[in-house]
Amino acid sequence: MKLICIGRNYTEHIAELENQKPEDPVIFLKPDTSILLKKQPFFIPDFSNEVHHEVEVLVKIKKIGKYIQPKFAHKYYDEIGLGIDFTARDLQHKLKEKGLPWEKAKGFDGAAVIGEKWINKSSFSDINNLNFSLLKNEKTVQKGNTALMLWKIDELIAYISQFFSLKIGDIIFTGTPAGVGKVATNDQLTGYLEENKMFSIKIK
Repeated sequence: MKLICIGRNYTEHIAELENQKPEDPVIFLKPDTSILLKKQPFFIPDFSNEVHHEVEVLVKIKKIGKYIQPKFAHKYYDEIGLGIDFTARDLQHKLKEKGLPWEKAKGFDGAAVIGEKWINKSSFSDINNLNFSLLKNEKTVQKGNTALMLWKIDELIAYISQFFSLKIGDIIFTGTPAGVGKVATNDQLTGYLEENKMFSIKIK
């Protein structure tokens, strides 16, 4: 199982981090050790003073695929979820300034939140028009809609499969909208996909 993450897939988020709009999807991986264990809090790591929350729609792959055509991509997943790509932003900035890979800022232990539930895509009228949000201490801090993605889910699956064979259980983090921000001890983060509460975690 691997976690395949997409960066810079929402225009407003690109702008808030002062990044350039990419010509192709930006892909990075998180190891399975980055998955936050169920019912566990997220502990801010000692090596960062600026960990940011990035709420994202997730897709779980259900069968093996390689060089998948966009028109067939919908056959490779049924379940949609919600999660958080935690990012040690201060560490990421230092690594980027030196032209170094930034896996340490994205793939540390606990940096990937995967919601406790998955919803069959047939439950939604249109997966390319899904509202999702993140609340911090009961206040909405991130709000997005999959219609605003630069690359839609099926396009991402087709693109990713050119480089990485997709296997059963792989999870794609499809990118975050604007509103990312620093977490602090005792924060409570709650994620919603449409009206469905997908996760709630405590920051330690």
